[in-house]
Amino acid sequence: MKLIIPILLFAWFCSTPDSSSQILEPVTWNFEIEEIGENQAKVVFTASIDETWYLYSTDVPEGGPIPTTFHFEDSENFELIGDITPESSPERKYDPTFDMELDLHSNEAVFTQKIRLLSGEAFNIEGYVEFMSCDDTRCTPPQQQDFSLLSEGIKETAEEPEAEEEIAATEEKESVEETVQAPEPEEEEAPEETEDIPGVEEPSQVQAEERRDSIWTIFFVAFLGGLAGLLTPCVFPLIPLTVSYFMQNQSGKLNSILNATVFGLSIIVIFTGIGGLVSLTGGAGFTAAITSHWLPNTIFFILFLLFAASFFGMFEISLPASLASKTDKKADKGGYVGSFFMALTLVIVSLSCVGPIVGAILVRAAAGGGLEPVAGMLGFSLAFSMPFTLLAIFPSYLNKLPKSGGWLNSVKVVLGFIVLAFSLTFLSVIDQSYHLGLLGREIFIAFWIVLFFLLGLYLLGKIRFAHDSEVSHVSVPRLFLAIAVFTFVVYLIPGMFGAPLKSVSSLLPPEHTHSFNLRTMAGTTVTTDESGTALAENCEEPRYDDFLHKPHGLEGYFDLEQALDCAERMDRPVFVYFTGHACSNCKEMESKVWSDPEVLQKLQEEYILVSLYVDERNRVPESEWYTSEVDNREKRTIGQQNLDYQISRFNTNTQPFNIVLDHNQEPLTEPYGYNLDVQAFLDYLDKGIEAYSQKGDR
Repeated sequence: MKLIIPILLFAWFCSTPDSSSQILEPVTWNFEIEEIGENQAKVVFTASIDETWYLYSTDVPEGGPIPTTFHFEDSENFELIGDITPESSPERKYDPTFDMELDLHSNEAVFTQKIRLLSGEAFNIEGYVEFMSCDDTRCTPPQQQDFSLLSEGIKETAEEPEAEEEIAATEEKESVEETVQAPEPEEEEAPEETEDIPGVEEPSQVQAEERRDSIWTIFFVAFLGGLAGLLTPCVFPLIPLTVSYFMQNQSGKLNSILNATVFGLSIIVIFTGIGGLVSLTGGAGFTAAITSHWLPNTIFFILFLLFAASFFGMFEISLPASLASKTDKKADKGGYVGSFFMALTLVIVSLSCVGPIVGAILVRAAAGGGLEPVAGMLGFSLAFSMPFTLLAIFPSYLNKLPKSGGWLNSVKVVLGFIVLAFSLTFLSVIDQSYHLGLLGREIFIAFWIVLFFLLGLYLLGKIRFAHDSEVSHVSVPRLFLAIAVFTFVVYLIPGMFGAPLKSVSSLLPPEHTHSFNLRTMAGTTVTTDESGTALAENCEEPRYDDFLHKPHGLEGYFDLEQALDCAERMDRPVFVYFTGHACSNCKEMESKVWSDPEVLQKLQEEYILVSLYVDERNRVPESEWYTSEVDNREKRTIGQQNLDYQISRFNTNTQPFNIVLDHNQEPLTEPYGYNLDVQAFLDYLDKGIEAYSQKGDR
C-alpha cells in the first residue's frame, strides 16, 4: 500500500521545564524560645499545616492515631514546669480514617512549654516532636522533627534561687493559676511568619493544584481537538484504509491485535514527543520572549493564512512524494517496526489538515510551561489514535462508519474559517507587545463578525468553494450549526461598543485598546476619582504609563519600587500582579473577575496595585541593567527584569501570578494564580487586607 500525502511541518518550541516530584510534608515546624522573667522561659512550637490537611492534637483516645508529642532531652540546666499547652484551640471532628471523634488542628497550631532555668551559662534545649497528619483520603506515616534551641541561661541580674520549700510552693501556685487564669494576650497572638509563608520559597499546594487543573484543562481541550481532527478530509478516509492494512498483512487474531496496539501507541509517542520537545526547549525566560516576539508570531500568522487558503481550496499543501514514500516502504515490511512506520506515515499524512489544531494546542499549552505541552499532545494523540486502533481490533464495526463524501470538504472549509479567525490573535500579540496601535479591539471584533457571518452563509449554502458539492437542501445539523454561528455573531456585535464579551475575552485584545468604549464614556468601569486623586497627591507619577495600561481604568504602577514607596506613604498593602501581553489567562481573569465592582473597589481603594509585565520589550535605562543570579544573563528590558524577580523571589515563571506584599516586600499571603471564582478572589483580597492590618497592630 502506498500513501502519497501532503504535509507542512508545524513545530515551535516555547516553554520552560517545571516539574518535580517531592516527598509529602504537609506539616512544617518552627521553634522559638522566649525569656519570660523570674528565671523562666517559654519554648514555642509552631506548626504550619498545608490546606486540606490537619494535625492531630496532643490528646488522642486509645486506639487512635499518633498524638502530637513533645520530648525533651534530660538536662541539668533546666526543668519543665507543667505540661505542654496548646495555644491554638483544636476543632473536634469525626475522623473516618479511625472512626472516632478527634481534636484536629488545621492551618496553624501553636504549643508552648514553660521551663525553669537552672544554669547561669548558655546551654542548648534539645528534643524532638513526634506527630502524624492526614487529609480526607490519606495520612503520612508517624514523623519526628528534631529541635535544638539556645538559651542564654539565668541572667546576672536574676535573684538568688529560692529554697526548695519555696520552689515547691511557687510551682504549686503557678499550677493553680494556669488552670484558672486566661492566657495573656501576647500568648494568643500568632508569631510573625512573613518569611515562612507557604509558596514563597517553593510552590504552594494551591499553586500545585492550579497547575494540575491547568494540565487537565489542556488535556481535555486537546482531546476534543483530536476528535475534530478525525473528521478532516486528510484523515477520515484513511481510517478504513489503515484498518484494511492490518487485516490483510497479519496472520492470526492475536497478532493483528498486538500490531494494531503498537500502531496506536506509536501515534501517541510521536505526537507526545513533539510536546516533550516543546517542554524541554529554552531557558527560564524563553517562553515569554518567543510568545511576544514579532518574528515567530508573524510566521505563525502566515502559516495559518496558508492553511486557511488551502482549506478553502485555493491550493494543496504537499511535501515531495519521496518523503512519504520512504516511510511507506518501511511500513510495508510489516511487524512491529512496520506498525511504527505506518503510524509515522499517518502522522505525516494528517498534518496537512490537523496542523493548525496541533499548532494551536502547542502555542496555547506552551504559555503555561512545564508539562502542559506534553499533556496537550497526549490528549490530542489519544483521541486521534483510538478509532484506528479500535477498528483494527474490531473490524466488523468498520461498516458502520459514515461514507466519505462532500460533507468532509464542508468540515475542511469550516475549519478554514476558524483557522483564519484564530490567526488574528498572532497579529494582536505583535500589536500589543510593540505598542503599535494598529489592531484595536473593535477592529479585531469587526474581522470576527465578518468571518463568522460568512461562515453562517456558507452553512446555509449561500457561498460555495471550488471543491464543494451543490447544496440542494439544508440538513438539520447544518441548520443548527448555522443558528449557533449567527447567534455568536449577534453576541459579538455589542463588543464593538465596549461590551466585555467575557466568554472569548482571552482571545481578544485588552479593553484599553478599544477607541470607542461606551462603558468607559458612561463611567461604568470603575469610579476612581477619590482614590486616583489621593495617589496623585501622595505618590509619584507612574513610570511607563505612556505605553502600559491597567484594565477597567484602575490606577496603579508598573514599577515595583514606585509601588512600594507609594504603599509606605499611603499605609496600604501592595497587590503585585505578574502578567503579560501574550497571557490569555490574564486577559480572561481581568475580564471575568476584575470586572466585578466589588473587586475593582478593593483593588483601587485598599491596595496599591502594581502590574509587572514579564514580556514587555522596552528597555530600562542602562544604569539599571544588571546580571541575574538565576541564569547569569544581563537583564536589560522591563519584562526581563520583572520575570527575573518573579523567578528568583517566588520560584515560578507562570502568569497570572498574584501576591500581596507589605512595603518592605514581605509577603502577607500565599500566591494566587488563575482562578475565575469571583468570591474566591474577593476572599483573597480580604485576607491580604486583614494580614496587613494585623501586622500593623503588632
